[in-house]
Amino acid sequence: MSTVETGTQAEQPLLRDIPEDEFEARYGCDRFTATVLANRYRYTVEHMCAGLLSNAFSIILRDWYDFAATIAGPPRDNYSMPAVSNSLVLFLGTMTDAIRNTVQEYGPEKLRPGDVLMCNDPYRTGTHVNDVNFVRPIFHEEEIAGFVNLQAHMLDMGGVVPGGFSGTKRNVYENGVVIAPQLLYAEDRAVTSGWSLIFDNARFGDVLLPDIKTIYENLRLGERLLSETLERYGIRAFHGAMRYACDIAGEAMHHALRALPDGDYAGEDRIDCDGVDDEEEFTVRVTIRKRGGRAEVDLSGSSRQARTSINAGWLDAKTAVGVAFKFLIDRETPFTSATFRDIDIVLPDGSLVSALPPDGAIFLYWESTMPLVNAILRALEDAVGERAVGGDYGSLSIHSASGATADGTPWATMAQCGGEHGPWGATSTGDADSYNVFYLANNIDPATEAIEADFPVLVMRKEYVADTAGAGYHRGGAAVLKDTLWTEGVEHYSSPMHVKSASGFGVGGGGDGRNGAVWVFEPEAFDPSALIPDTPEAYAGTTPVAGVLDPETHALREDGEYFFFARVPMWQTEPNTVFRYLTNGGGGWGNPFERDPERVKRDVRDGYVTIEGAERDYGVVITGDPDRDPEGLEIDSAATEAKRAEPAG
Repeated sequence: MSTVETGTQAEQPLLRDIPEDEFEARYGCDRFTATVLANRYRYTVEHMCAGLLSNAFSIILRDWYDFAATIAGPPRDNYSMPAVSNSLVLFLGTMTDAIRNTVQEYGPEKLRPGDVLMCNDPYRTGTHVNDVNFVRPIFHEEEIAGFVNLQAHMLDMGGVVPGGFSGTKRNVYENGVVIAPQLLYAEDRAVTSGWSLIFDNARFGDVLLPDIKTIYENLRLGERLLSETLERYGIRAFHGAMRYACDIAGEAMHHALRALPDGDYAGEDRIDCDGVDDEEEFTVRVTIRKRGGRAEVDLSGSSRQARTSINAGWLDAKTAVGVAFKFLIDRETPFTSATFRDIDIVLPDGSLVSALPPDGAIFLYWESTMPLVNAILRALEDAVGERAVGGDYGSLSIHSASGATADGTPWATMAQCGGEHGPWGATSTGDADSYNVFYLANNIDPATEAIEADFPVLVMRKEYVADTAGAGYHRGGAAVLKDTLWTEGVEHYSSPMHVKSASGFGVGGGGDGRNGAVWVFEPEAFDPSALIPDTPEAYAGTTPVAGVLDPETHALREDGEYFFFARVPMWQTEPNTVFRYLTNGGGGWGNPFERDPERVKRDVRDGYVTIEGAERDYGVVITGDPDRDPEGLEIDSAATEAKRAEPAG
């Protein structure tokens, strides 16, 4: 039997090279069956998610894909996760521990067929209180064979802010109801106390009720699919294929780590402040110590936990670490619990990315874990070489609005009308897209028609802004400008957290993306019959929400004054007020002066780059009128050659 030699240490043989008899002894089935079942597990979770997505009532599920399904192994296999759905990335690293913590605290010996456990405590299960984890055991011959699980964002779980999206809540008591592990269904009968706990504390019960029932039905679907698998293939193959799916992922990450040069790598990223004041920036620092096929990710030196609800928990930090490593070195294999098998994480208690209750409130946790992703991407830039990834727009800059209809029915938007979508950073494979969600999400862009049908708002524009993308051999994504006009008086919470420094950092010589900002246009400050222009003069009558701006004109200015996002904790606006969100731009990859001039001309034609920006950032001199005659643009080759020959700086 061959082994893989790395240095002086002999590695275990690859799974693909194990003889058939040894494979079957290890996994309880042949290689083909293990592969079929591993794919069936992924099919099962995707089928559960399709059922939830197509039947969900709330906008956060229907329009945002804010949920995930997983399969977990039995307690004796440490609740291993062989499959997770292709849905919200923020749940990838939390779900294994969430299931384990929920079941172990409740007591696996107390579970019965038809039970559904629930838990939403961020310190037990990760993410935030609106994400309720629903767990259903799968039994085989009166023993737990595994679990099907759905974690889904509930539209509201109480607290001082409708829907919860605010960076100004100061402790767990303001956050919302916390559900310790307990039954929602017992042997397929609703448990009144569990339902009452939710509906006695949460708003929008008319939406939560059908959503939870839909979740329950899709847990039953997952149970049925896995029970059919058990009946056909038997318990040994069922569990063996789970181990195989995990081992494949663990092996892939192990060998990806071995391919990295050994060494110590450091990086950091930050957010502007918490919701108390703007006197303290919060930094995530990471030191990666890589030796052979293992890595230690040490977050010592990161800032203390914030004083408001922008913190992340330990499981959220775990997700960010796993996603960053997958992005950089292991993009091909599915995510499982074994992704972390050879990655150790050192987390200081009470930090921004491992907050503790009651004062370390967790809600906008992604605002703290995205800097962790960025810090790892920065730290490993040189180590991964061409596989380096530029930074994205960094902050969801979530906008949450609430009010009531004419008949008194309450409503709330959920991350639909702010800076929730924007650009990615470029890679060695090409230019970055400009309209995605940030690296830790993977949700759907809510339809404009649905937003306008549900709420008193008009989406006036969503467009890219020229010269905001990080320049590079491959260009970063362009910043997104979004205007929403509110036709009634509304209460708003706005949380732009990363506008003081570039989140869209360049790699390999690429440029940084431009920073964004948020403004309020009061009704008297603009003509409501026309689109508000994006010119420096247009901002003179605005009220800044956040950004580094000229203190007089309120236009963007790199050396301007920082406007603190929570100096107005809640915005109460009059009818016909406009909120404008400008995201950060994405980072570029590689030397922009080596970009093909024809590609630069195409960028000018398409509005990503201005003629001035082409010369300044790419050394390409272009003549013509991109607005009136975009196909008539010409490259001045001689002037371009001379410009690119000028000394740097």
